[in-house]
Amino acid sequence: MISAATVKELREKTNAGMMDCKKVLTETNGDMDAAIKLLRERGIAKAGAKADRAANEGVITARIHDSATCGILLEVNSETDFVSKNENFQNFVAQIADTLAAANAADHAAALAVTLAGHSIEESVKAKVVEIGENLQFRKYVRYDAAPGGVIASYIHPPGKVGVLIEVGTTKAETAGTDAFKELIKDLTLHIAACAPKGLSRNDIPADVVDAERDIFRARLADSGKPENIIENILKGQINKFFAESCFLEQPFVKDDKVTITQLLEAKGKELGDTLSVTRFVRFGLGE
Repeated sequence: MISAATVKELREKTNAGMMDCKKVLTETNGDMDAAIKLLRERGIAKAGAKADRAANEGVITARIHDSATCGILLEVNSETDFVSKNENFQNFVAQIADTLAAANAADHAAALAVTLAGHSIEESVKAKVVEIGENLQFRKYVRYDAAPGGVIASYIHPPGKVGVLIEVGTTKAETAGTDAFKELIKDLTLHIAACAPKGLSRNDIPADVVDAERDIFRARLADSGKPENIIENILKGQINKFFAESCFLEQPFVKDDKVTITQLLEAKGKELGDTLSVTRFVRFGLGE
Protein backbone atom coordinates (compact mmCIF):
# COMPACT_ATOMS: atom_id res chain seq x y z
CA MET A 1 0.00 0.00 0.00
CA ILE A 2 1.38 3.39 -1.05
CA SER A 3 0.75 6.01 1.63
CA ALA A 4 -0.75 9.41 0.89
CA ALA A 5 2.35 11.01 2.42
CA THR A 6 4.61 9.23 -0.09
CA VAL A 7 2.42 10.32 -2.98
CA LYS A 8 2.48 13.88 -1.64
CA GLU A 9 6.28 13.79 -1.34
CA LEU A 10 6.67 12.64 -4.93
CA ARG A 11 4.26 15.32 -6.14
CA GLU A 12 6.22 18.01 -4.29
CA LYS A 13 9.48 16.78 -5.82
CA THR A 14 8.21 16.52 -9.38
CA ASN A 15 5.08 18.72 -9.66
CA ALA A 16 3.46 15.79 -11.46
CA GLY A 17 -0.23 15.04 -11.06
CA MET A 18 -1.43 13.15 -7.97
CA MET A 19 -2.73 10.18 -9.97
CA ASP A 20 0.48 9.98 -12.03
CA CYS A 21 2.51 9.95 -8.81
CA LYS A 22 0.37 7.22 -7.26
CA LYS A 23 0.58 5.11 -10.43
CA VAL A 24 4.38 5.17 -10.76
CA LEU A 25 4.87 4.57 -7.04
CA THR A 26 2.68 1.50 -7.35
CA GLU A 27 4.65 0.32 -10.37
CA THR A 28 7.99 0.82 -8.57
CA ASN A 29 6.80 -0.62 -5.21
CA GLY A 30 7.27 2.73 -3.49
CA ASP A 31 10.86 3.32 -4.64
CA MET A 32 11.03 7.12 -4.72
CA ASP A 33 14.10 7.44 -6.98
CA ALA A 34 12.75 4.86 -9.43
CA ALA A 35 9.39 6.64 -9.45
CA ILE A 36 11.02 9.99 -10.20
CA LYS A 37 13.02 8.40 -13.00
CA LEU A 38 9.88 6.81 -14.44
CA LEU A 39 7.99 10.10 -14.30
CA ARG A 40 10.86 11.86 -16.07
CA GLU A 41 11.02 9.19 -18.73
CA ARG A 42 7.32 9.48 -19.37
CA GLY A 43 7.50 13.23 -19.08
CA ILE A 44 10.16 13.42 -21.73
CA ALA A 45 7.96 11.31 -24.01
CA LYS A 46 5.06 13.67 -23.44
CA ALA A 47 7.30 16.67 -23.94
CA GLY A 48 8.27 15.32 -27.33
CA ALA A 49 4.69 15.65 -28.51
CA LYS A 50 4.85 19.38 -27.81
CA ALA A 51 8.31 19.93 -29.26
CA ASP A 52 7.09 21.02 -32.70
CA ARG A 53 4.88 23.79 -31.34
CA ALA A 54 6.24 27.29 -31.85
CA ALA A 55 7.91 28.82 -28.80
CA ASN A 56 8.54 32.48 -29.55
CA GLU A 57 7.78 34.04 -26.18
CA GLY A 58 9.93 33.67 -23.10
CA VAL A 59 12.74 35.45 -21.30
CA ILE A 60 16.26 36.65 -22.10
CA THR A 61 18.52 37.06 -19.09
CA ALA A 62 22.19 37.54 -18.22
CA ARG A 63 24.64 36.97 -15.41
CA ILE A 64 27.90 38.89 -14.96
CA HIS A 65 30.62 37.80 -12.54
CA ASP A 66 31.41 40.27 -9.77
CA SER A 67 34.84 40.77 -11.33
CA ALA A 68 33.22 41.73 -14.68
CA THR A 69 35.69 39.38 -16.38
CA CYS A 70 33.10 36.84 -17.53
CA GLY A 71 29.40 36.79 -18.26
CA ILE A 72 26.62 34.83 -19.94
CA LEU A 73 23.54 35.67 -21.97
CA LEU A 74 20.77 33.16 -22.54
CA GLU A 75 17.25 32.81 -23.90
CA VAL A 76 14.58 30.35 -22.77
CA ASN A 77 11.35 30.30 -24.77
CA SER A 78 7.73 29.45 -24.09
CA GLU A 79 4.72 29.33 -26.38
CA THR A 80 2.74 32.11 -24.71
CA ASP A 81 3.38 35.42 -23.03
CA PHE A 82 1.17 34.20 -20.18
CA VAL A 83 3.69 31.47 -19.30
CA SER A 84 6.69 33.76 -19.81
CA LYS A 85 5.30 36.05 -17.10
CA ASN A 86 4.54 33.13 -14.78
CA GLU A 87 6.62 33.09 -11.59
CA ASN A 88 7.26 29.35 -11.92
CA PHE A 89 8.75 29.79 -15.41
CA GLN A 90 10.76 32.85 -14.45
CA ASN A 91 12.19 31.09 -11.41
CA PHE A 92 13.14 28.15 -13.63
CA VAL A 93 14.97 30.45 -16.05
CA ALA A 94 16.74 32.10 -13.11
CA GLN A 95 17.82 28.64 -11.89
CA ILE A 96 19.27 27.84 -15.30
CA ALA A 97 21.09 31.19 -15.44
CA ASP A 98 22.50 30.88 -11.91
CA THR A 99 23.63 27.31 -12.59
CA LEU A 100 25.37 28.27 -15.83
CA ALA A 101 26.96 31.33 -14.24
CA ALA A 102 28.66 28.97 -11.80
CA ALA A 103 29.66 26.52 -14.54
CA ASN A 104 32.18 26.80 -17.35
CA ALA A 105 30.04 25.88 -20.34
CA ALA A 106 31.69 27.49 -23.36
CA ASP A 107 28.80 27.07 -25.78
CA HIS A 108 25.15 26.08 -26.10
CA ALA A 109 25.81 22.36 -26.48
CA ALA A 110 27.93 22.32 -23.33
CA ALA A 111 25.31 24.39 -21.47
CA LEU A 112 22.60 21.82 -22.25
CA ALA A 113 24.71 19.14 -20.60
CA VAL A 114 25.33 21.07 -17.36
CA THR A 115 23.70 19.46 -14.33
CA LEU A 116 20.72 21.18 -12.71
CA ALA A 117 19.18 19.51 -9.64
CA GLY A 118 20.64 16.14 -10.55
CA HIS A 119 19.74 16.17 -14.24
CA SER A 120 21.09 17.87 -17.33
CA ILE A 121 19.59 21.23 -18.23
CA GLU A 122 18.28 19.64 -21.43
CA GLU A 123 16.41 16.99 -19.42
CA SER A 124 15.20 19.58 -16.91
CA VAL A 125 13.67 21.68 -19.71
CA LYS A 126 11.85 18.63 -21.08
CA ALA A 127 10.50 17.81 -17.63
CA LYS A 128 9.31 21.40 -17.20
CA VAL A 129 7.38 21.07 -20.49
CA VAL A 130 5.25 18.38 -18.88
CA GLU A 131 4.74 20.41 -15.73
CA ILE A 132 3.77 23.64 -17.49
CA GLY A 133 2.00 22.09 -20.47
CA GLU A 134 3.71 24.19 -23.14
CA ASN A 135 6.68 23.66 -25.41
CA LEU A 136 9.75 25.25 -23.84
CA GLN A 137 13.13 25.69 -25.48
CA PHE A 138 16.51 26.67 -24.12
CA ARG A 139 17.25 28.33 -27.45
CA LYS A 140 20.40 30.42 -27.13
CA TYR A 141 23.41 30.77 -24.88
CA VAL A 142 26.67 32.74 -25.08
CA ARG A 143 29.53 32.99 -22.62
CA TYR A 144 32.26 35.65 -22.75
CA ASP A 145 35.55 35.41 -20.85
CA ALA A 146 37.42 38.69 -21.04
CA ALA A 147 40.93 39.09 -22.39
CA PRO A 148 43.40 40.90 -20.09
CA GLY A 149 42.08 44.41 -19.51
CA GLY A 150 38.66 43.47 -20.84
CA VAL A 151 35.36 44.19 -19.10
CA ILE A 152 32.19 42.15 -19.65
CA ALA A 153 28.82 43.85 -19.25
CA SER A 154 25.19 43.18 -20.13
CA TYR A 155 21.88 44.90 -20.63
CA ILE A 156 18.42 43.37 -20.53
CA HIS A 157 15.62 45.50 -21.92
CA PRO A 158 12.55 45.06 -19.69
CA PRO A 159 10.72 42.72 -19.55
CA GLY A 160 13.42 40.51 -21.03
CA LYS A 161 12.62 40.74 -24.74
CA VAL A 162 16.08 41.99 -25.80
CA GLY A 163 19.46 41.23 -24.27
CA VAL A 164 23.02 42.38 -24.94
CA LEU A 165 26.41 41.05 -23.87
CA ILE A 166 29.53 43.09 -24.61
CA GLU A 167 33.28 43.05 -24.03
CA VAL A 168 35.10 46.39 -23.87
CA GLY A 169 38.88 46.52 -23.78
CA THR A 170 40.92 48.90 -21.63
CA THR A 171 44.65 49.38 -21.05
CA LYS A 172 44.44 50.71 -17.48
CA ALA A 173 43.01 48.69 -14.59
CA GLU A 174 41.54 51.75 -12.87
CA THR A 175 39.39 52.70 -15.88
CA ALA A 176 36.72 50.07 -15.18
CA GLY A 177 35.86 51.59 -11.81
CA THR A 178 35.18 55.12 -13.06
CA ASP A 179 31.69 56.53 -13.43
CA ALA A 180 32.46 57.76 -16.94
CA PHE A 181 33.40 54.25 -18.07
CA LYS A 182 30.32 52.72 -16.45
CA GLU A 183 28.16 55.30 -18.20
CA LEU A 184 29.85 54.50 -21.52
CA ILE A 185 29.21 50.77 -21.07
CA LYS A 186 25.54 51.46 -20.38
CA ASP A 187 25.28 53.70 -23.45
CA LEU A 188 26.96 51.11 -25.69
CA THR A 189 24.63 48.31 -24.60
CA LEU A 190 21.57 50.53 -24.94
CA HIS A 191 22.71 51.46 -28.44
CA ILE A 192 23.11 47.82 -29.44
CA ALA A 193 19.69 46.96 -28.03
CA ALA A 194 18.04 49.82 -29.91
CA CYS A 195 19.95 49.76 -33.22
CA ALA A 196 20.59 46.01 -33.67
CA PRO A 197 23.90 46.23 -35.56
CA LYS A 198 24.61 43.28 -37.85
CA GLY A 199 28.28 43.08 -36.84
CA LEU A 200 31.09 44.84 -35.05
CA SER A 201 32.93 45.96 -38.21
CA ARG A 202 32.87 45.41 -41.96
CA ASN A 203 34.78 42.16 -41.51
CA ASP A 204 31.79 40.72 -39.64
CA ILE A 205 29.31 41.23 -42.49
CA PRO A 206 29.26 38.09 -44.70
CA ALA A 207 30.34 38.68 -48.29
CA ASP A 208 27.14 37.14 -49.65
CA VAL A 209 25.08 39.65 -47.65
CA VAL A 210 27.09 42.54 -49.09
CA ASP A 211 26.81 41.08 -52.61
CA ALA A 212 23.04 40.77 -52.23
CA GLU A 213 22.78 44.41 -51.19
CA ARG A 214 24.96 45.45 -54.11
CA ASP A 215 22.72 43.50 -56.53
CA ILE A 216 19.63 45.23 -55.12
CA PHE A 217 21.20 48.68 -55.53
CA ARG A 218 22.42 47.81 -59.03
CA ALA A 219 18.93 46.67 -60.07
CA ARG A 220 17.49 49.98 -58.90
CA LEU A 221 19.99 51.85 -61.05
CA ALA A 222 19.62 49.63 -64.12
CA ASP A 223 17.11 51.90 -65.85
CA SER A 224 18.66 55.18 -64.76
CA GLY A 225 20.48 55.73 -68.06
CA LYS A 226 23.65 56.72 -66.19
CA PRO A 227 27.09 55.64 -67.51
CA GLU A 228 28.58 52.50 -65.96
CA ASN A 229 31.40 54.37 -64.21
CA ILE A 230 28.86 56.69 -62.56
CA ILE A 231 26.74 53.71 -61.52
CA GLU A 232 29.82 52.08 -59.94
CA ASN A 233 30.55 55.23 -57.93
CA ILE A 234 26.93 55.41 -56.77
CA LEU A 235 27.13 51.72 -55.80
CA LYS A 236 30.23 52.38 -53.70
CA GLY A 237 28.38 55.15 -51.91
CA GLN A 238 25.35 52.93 -51.30
CA ILE A 239 27.48 50.10 -49.94
CA ASN A 240 29.33 52.49 -47.65
CA LYS A 241 25.97 53.70 -46.38
CA PHE A 242 24.89 50.09 -45.85
CA PHE A 243 28.03 49.46 -43.77
CA ALA A 244 27.44 52.64 -41.77
CA GLU A 245 23.94 51.43 -40.93
CA SER A 246 24.99 47.83 -40.21
CA CYS A 247 28.39 47.95 -38.49
CA PHE A 248 28.42 48.85 -34.82
CA LEU A 249 31.64 50.85 -34.96
CA GLU A 250 30.39 52.93 -37.91
CA GLN A 251 26.84 53.53 -36.69
CA PRO A 252 25.83 56.99 -35.51
CA PHE A 253 25.52 56.95 -31.73
CA VAL A 254 21.86 56.60 -30.78
CA LYS A 255 22.09 59.54 -28.34
CA ASP A 256 24.02 61.82 -30.74
CA ASP A 257 23.81 60.99 -34.43
CA LYS A 258 26.64 63.41 -35.26
CA VAL A 259 29.10 61.04 -33.56
CA THR A 260 29.91 57.48 -34.61
CA ILE A 261 30.57 54.74 -32.06
CA THR A 262 34.26 54.78 -33.02
CA GLN A 263 34.41 58.52 -32.37
CA LEU A 264 32.58 58.06 -29.07
CA LEU A 265 35.14 55.45 -27.95
CA GLU A 266 38.02 57.73 -28.95
CA ALA A 267 36.54 60.71 -27.09
CA LYS A 268 35.84 58.72 -23.92
CA GLY A 269 39.31 57.20 -24.12
CA LYS A 270 40.92 60.65 -24.17
CA GLU A 271 38.70 61.74 -21.28
CA LEU A 272 39.83 58.75 -19.23
CA GLY A 273 43.45 58.77 -20.41
CA ASP A 274 43.01 55.28 -21.82
CA THR A 275 42.56 53.48 -25.12
CA LEU A 276 39.13 51.86 -25.31
CA SER A 277 37.91 49.25 -27.77
CA VAL A 278 34.83 47.10 -28.21
CA THR A 279 36.13 43.57 -28.73
CA ARG A 280 32.82 41.83 -29.37
CA PHE A 281 29.12 41.89 -28.62
CA VAL A 282 26.04 39.77 -29.09
CA ARG A 283 22.39 40.82 -29.17
CA PHE A 284 19.47 38.46 -28.55
CA GLY A 285 15.96 39.43 -29.68
CA LEU A 286 13.22 37.19 -28.31
CA GLY A 287 12.28 34.49 -30.82
CA GLU A 288 14.66 35.79 -33.49
